[in-house]
Amino acid sequence: MAVTDRQAAALRAQLAGKRDEHKHLFSQLDWSAEGPAYVALMDAAFFKAVDQRFGGGRSTTDDVINYVADVRARLDTAADAIDPAAAERLILKVLGYGLINDLDSTVAFRAKNFLLAALITDEQLDDSGLDEFMTQARKLADQWLT
Repeated sequence: MAVTDRQAAALRAQLAGKRDEHKHLFSQLDWSAEGPAYVALMDAAFFKAVDQRFGGGRSTTDDVINYVADVRARLDTAADAIDPAAAERLILKVLGYGLINDLDSTVAFRAKNFLLAALITDEQLDDSGLDEFMTQARKLADQWLT
C-alpha cells in the first residue's frame, strides 16, 4: 500500500492552514482502508519536521520542553488537547531518546497533529517549500509502508 494523492492532499491542506479543505478531504478518507497509509504519512512528516527543527545534535531536552510549552501557549484554549509529557516524548523519540510504545494512540496522534502543524508554521514554507516537504514525507512514508 502506498500513500494516495488524496491522503497527501488532506495532510497538505492541514499544514497549509486550509482548515475547511482539510476537514473536507479528511472526512472523505476511508479509515479502514486508508488509515494506515495516512498515519504513516503523518508520522513521516512529523519525523522530517522534528529532524529539521531539532536534529543533528544541535538541540537539548530543554529545547524540546521549551518548544512544547511554547506551542501549547500559542494554542490558548486548545492547549489542553496536547499532553505535554507525551508531546516531549514523541519529539525525543524522533531524536533517538526514549520509548513511546506505552503512549495511548489517540493521545499520540493528537499531539503529533498539533506539533506537526506548529513545526511547519514555524518553518514559514511557501507553496513550493511545502510541496517539497510533502514530497519528501510521502517518499519516506511509502518506504515505511513497503
